[in-house]
Amino acid sequence: MTTTALPESRFAVARQVADAVLFEGYVLYPYRASAAKNRLRWQFGVLVPPAWGPAHGEHSFQRTEVVMEPRGAATLAVELRFLHAQRRTVEEARPDGSFAAVPELHLPDRVLVPWDEGTEERVEMTVPVAELEEGEVCLPFVRPAREETEPVLDGDGREVGRLIRRTERADGVLRLRAEQLDVPYRAFRLTAVVENTSDWTPDTEAAAGADRDVVLPRSLVAAHLLMGLSAGSFLSMTDPPEWAKASVATCANRHTWPVLAGEPGSSDVVLSSPIILEDHPGIAPESIGAMYDATEIDEILALRTAALTDQEKREARGTDARAAAVIDLAESMPPEVLERLHGAVRALREITDPGATTPESFAELFDEDAVFKPDTPWWDPAHADPADPARDRILIDGTSVGPGSRVVLRPGLRRTDAQDLFLQGATAQVEAVLHDVDGGVHLAVTVEGDPGADIRREQGRFLYFQPDEVAPLEGA
Repeated sequence: MTTTALPESRFAVARQVADAVLFEGYVLYPYRASAAKNRLRWQFGVLVPPAWGPAHGEHSFQRTEVVMEPRGAATLAVELRFLHAQRRTVEEARPDGSFAAVPELHLPDRVLVPWDEGTEERVEMTVPVAELEEGEVCLPFVRPAREETEPVLDGDGREVGRLIRRTERADGVLRLRAEQLDVPYRAFRLTAVVENTSDWTPDTEAAAGADRDVVLPRSLVAAHLLMGLSAGSFLSMTDPPEWAKASVATCANRHTWPVLAGEPGSSDVVLSSPIILEDHPGIAPESIGAMYDATEIDEILALRTAALTDQEKREARGTDARAAAVIDLAESMPPEVLERLHGAVRALREITDPGATTPESFAELFDEDAVFKPDTPWWDPAHADPADPARDRILIDGTSVGPGSRVVLRPGLRRTDAQDLFLQGATAQVEAVLHDVDGGVHLAVTVEGDPGADIRREQGRFLYFQPDEVAPLEGA
């Protein structure tokens, strides 16, 4: 086993997506520490000390299992990447030469405030597949505690304050093993476990009930893996060949999900991410840079950021260097770059960019058979009655279903929002039967037991499923 770095040329494309995973939600618009949504950070891939996790519903490990077909004397290169949170406090210089902690330190171009920064950490190793066959290979690692001081100078070069950065010790281990599968080809189940092994324990009752901020500096944040074979390939977890489907189905992934990464069509690189991705994910070519808020659209973020007041921009610049870079990016963006962000439709990229390929997952979006359609569309002039969502009913498995009906939710695996999968098997009440202009039928529902159901009804904010994604409840 060696600890050499991954070959940059082979992992360049995968690393772009891995960087997006690493910094997802790092600092959200409006990029100020005082913003409410920036007070609860680090949501993905957080591996906490074992003594703290179980009582607070968080995990101390993640496990990746994927099927691989190595060739010859193949080696496996693995890179664990995570953020190590460091606590930054702000101190102001006093006339007597001492320093005192302050909530804000005002400078002409920025307002410095206390903040948790994230430093990127890597754990790298390369191991022959033959060695993994013989037994588990472990690589323990430690990131020691440290403290750093950075002077803060004014425009005249005088020291007006300082930043104190304190980092707690973080301990972990990376475990790898390979198990040969009973299949017609030379294939293995590769298991990679990342675990926080910190022996830190809450030493007081107050610490035991402390909030998450106490634990984050001792955690592995946004932890994910890049893995690559020198010779051979990995199999897709969502579209494996027929002979491997049973083996892939037995792979147990916990708190992470592996996808094929790298150039489209390649299969020698895997990214195991705490954020669910599809095979060969990529950064949109229209993207202008990291904006850390993937739930928004780059164009909207850029416009809103450019519209912040000067005072808001000063605070954002003082929050974090990465936030300052976003402010500068929004302010300096040429009109032609902003125009490129407007109206980009990824599913039409094969038309606007004939050289690009459209992922297979888009095909189903345009598959007419994927949308339930009645024999007679609601807009047909010969239709007996106009569409009325409050009264309309349809037949599902021979049962009339309409407003007030109770159904069991069976979200389609290929057509649904990922969040809807959590509702598999839940019961719901139909609120309306809706028809779109293409003749498709959709059921608006509220989930039974949802404490916000009444509010959803008042606001008309329902969940929507197609008729073949629900099963009527008898007598309901």
